[in-house]
Amino acid sequence: MIFSQGAYRISNFSAASRLWSRARSVPANYPLAFGVFLSGTKTSFSDLLVQKVVERKEKIDWQRNAAFAAFGFVYLGGIQYTLYVPVFGRLFPNAANFAAKPLREKLKDGPGLIDLFLQTFLDQCIHHPFVYFPAFYVTKELVMGGKNDDGKPNITRVLNNYRNNMREDLVALWKIWVPATLCNFSFMPMHLRIPFTASVSLLWTCVLSAMRGGDIVHGEDMAGGGVTKATYQIFMEGLDAFNTTPVEMDRNLDHVSISAAGKDRPGMVAQLASHVASQGGNVTHSKMVRLGEEFIIQMHVAIPKEESDSFSMSLNSGKLKELDIQATRLNRRKTNHKSRAVIGMKIHCVGKDRYRTNIYLVCDILFLYLSDASNLL
Repeated sequence: MIFSQGAYRISNFSAASRLWSRARSVPANYPLAFGVFLSGTKTSFSDLLVQKVVERKEKIDWQRNAAFAAFGFVYLGGIQYTLYVPVFGRLFPNAANFAAKPLREKLKDGPGLIDLFLQTFLDQCIHHPFVYFPAFYVTKELVMGGKNDDGKPNITRVLNNYRNNMREDLVALWKIWVPATLCNFSFMPMHLRIPFTASVSLLWTCVLSAMRGGDIVHGEDMAGGGVTKATYQIFMEGLDAFNTTPVEMDRNLDHVSISAAGKDRPGMVAQLASHVASQGGNVTHSKMVRLGEEFIIQMHVAIPKEESDSFSMSLNSGKLKELDIQATRLNRRKTNHKSRAVIGMKIHCVGKDRYRTNIYLVCDILFLYLSDASNLL
């Protein structure tokens, strides 16, 4: 009985091993078909991610998704494969051997390094500016753009936009794809160049979607998963929001924390926000809570330095007298004698509720950790 169970397990393991071996051989045996399938599937999934996570659409626009998938199948999978593998393989016949070498030998291979940089130059400075970007912009126009009076897509307008944005788009593209392309052409076998590119592109879309979940305004910019001036700016804004606190975003303005409380009634928030705007201020963050009959508003306001004093005085005038308002001038915090904060963090704690102890324990642990100067270096 024991022998038969052992034989059964070995048989299952052997079958799984053979199946895995066949699956691993698919990219090498069918590189074009695998690249086309992966690129099309990736582009379709990226658009679904943007529609559901970023734009928060209740119903998926399958026509738009199919158009982006077609762009992935035809261009990213087919045309880009033709460039990366057959064309570059003929122009640089030692590319495959260079990718297979250990890193130490790569660094000693002068001709191989020259071929590496030439491939990257052709891809990033010829292929992307003059072939990929026009195709990408035209595809987006066909899928998402407006129509002329005759009902046809305005290709002239989109090409003019492409030409006007070309410099910024290329700078953004190179910041992401030059390092990725160098890594791709340095280490990937020829048949894995397209899968690597698709993986980096999918990762880019996932990061943007995580940063901009629910951001309907930028959904159109992110559609298609391309690295452009608009998507790179979205990425950098997301990093700024993660690494800094709101007060640290603009050094040229004064920052005021406003706490207002009063009897709950319609129009309180609009009244205070309208007053802030009339004084030249900008509400960057706010929180509101109703406690019994009281309504409490907490606002962070950025205001020009020359208007700061008059703004603080105006909070106790007019209809605002009905509210109990406290205004506090905020100074930029210093971390370990640095002029700017190193990083901002959000801590999310989950656990069993214990009366009057949970918050105390978390704060006590943070205090003990942060009070050690060595932890702030």
